[in-house]
Amino acid sequence: MHYYPNPAAGLDIPAVNAAIEEAFAEHGRGKVQMPPKVYITFDHGDFRTMPAYIPSLDLGGVKIVNVHPGNPASGLPTVMALTVIISPETGIPEAILNATVLTDLRTGAAGAVAAKYLSPRRTITLGMVGSGRQAQAQVDAISAELSIDRIRVWSRSEKNARAFCERYADRECASMSLERVADCDLLVTTTPSREPLIRNEWIRDGTHINAIGADAAGKQELDPAILSRARVFVDDPAQAVHSGEINVPIRDGVYSPDRIAGTLGEVVLGRKKRTTADEITVFDSTGLAIQDLAIAEIAMKSGNFINLRFP
Repeated sequence: MHYYPNPAAGLDIPAVNAAIEEAFAEHGRGKVQMPPKVYITFDHGDFRTMPAYIPSLDLGGVKIVNVHPGNPASGLPTVMALTVIISPETGIPEAILNATVLTDLRTGAAGAVAAKYLSPRRTITLGMVGSGRQAQAQVDAISAELSIDRIRVWSRSEKNARAFCERYADRECASMSLERVADCDLLVTTTPSREPLIRNEWIRDGTHINAIGADAAGKQELDPAILSRARVFVDDPAQAVHSGEINVPIRDGVYSPDRIAGTLGEVVLGRKKRTTADEITVFDSTGLAIQDLAIAEIAMKSGNFINLRFP
């Protein structure tokens, strides 16, 4: 068995995006096994177990991942993760990967795939709600698919917003109010908010939104009225209904699962798509276990491992 202490080192973002795109395509074809996440809830956060099997990669495994929004105040990441790869033939554990950074990368890649297919144009003004690690992962991954002309960012911390813009000093980047950030071509929300941050009246026709932050029951970042105006695509319907951006509006009776326009896998396969330049589209991302297997497969080819004896 191999242990990968730093499997993200040197990974090529376009290659990661391509691998995640193919994982979504396999999901769209119905050729994966992936039950919904299982959640264990604590007072200050939660952890989830995420099993999956992708026959085309001959790869099975499970990720264990926590989300503790208060961790940064103690100098810890909000999200930390471990992936165990299991042989489909024998069941023997083949690898253990530190999946903390891999989780950032594969989530960023999902946003990039959605942007590639649903963005209203190829050169965009990008609006970022949140300035943490996932916000950075989204920008880095989207940059490999679209040309970002300027970035508008909002953060609860002005210091963090400035640091975010310093990271992207090669572009026109500025900290702005939520309303001004929402005036963009592609809006990405990456916060753990449990109250809507983005108002319906701020979103202009033709905008695409990557709703990334809502990944557990009770979380939401968008005014539900936006969902009523938009065509909403999800990564996985069962997970989105339980824990995606649509979970609270469904609970409150202002949105229904039958209004979901399709999955990202169906979009990748060309079965569903943006139909007009003026429509609003939303990608509701909850994070799929097949994404973790797809990026693990790339990481394991890096050779950055330690041999462990098992059994």
